[in-house]
Amino acid sequence: MGPYERRAFPLTLRSDDGALGKLDGYAAVYESDSEEMGWFAPFIERIARGAFDIALARVKAGLDVVSALLNHDANYVFASTADGTLDLSSDDHGLRAVMTPMDTQTIRDLVVTPIQQGKIRQMSFGFTVSDEHEEKRDGKTYRIIDKIGRLFDVSPVVLPAYPA
Repeated sequence: MGPYERRAFPLTLRSDDGALGKLDGYAAVYESDSEEMGWFAPFIERIARGAFDIALARVKAGLDVVSALLNHDANYVFASTADGTLDLSSDDHGLRAVMTPMDTQTIRDLVVTPIQQGKIRQMSFGFTVSDEHEEKRDGKTYRIIDKIGRLFDVSPVVLPAYPA
């Protein structure tokens, strides 16, 4: 398994009953280009459809716990697959995360309010890669992530790696 990595995608907040509400977004969007990455050998990254199948199977089997964190910071955990406050699924668009944040003043101040005000508008995910390949397109190197080995977190973030 490769090193721990992070990426980012759009996020929304919805509340059906005026309560704190649920955070709902895609932590990953399939077949979309990242910003250019890499210091010495620049590349653009894409996530293949179905890349999360193994990681999600591990979560559903109880082998792994995924947490919802603010900016990938484990000091600010606000939902988890362990207690059912984080639901993860894969569809044709990507990896969807529906989070029911803890109803505390800290989470309201640091997570919910900045999302409501549009200060935090993206999501990201922390992961390891178990299978990937490279392609050359129009003189650029593309890293295609075929399989995510393990998923650690999904996080509302300020600085995303993917514009999608």
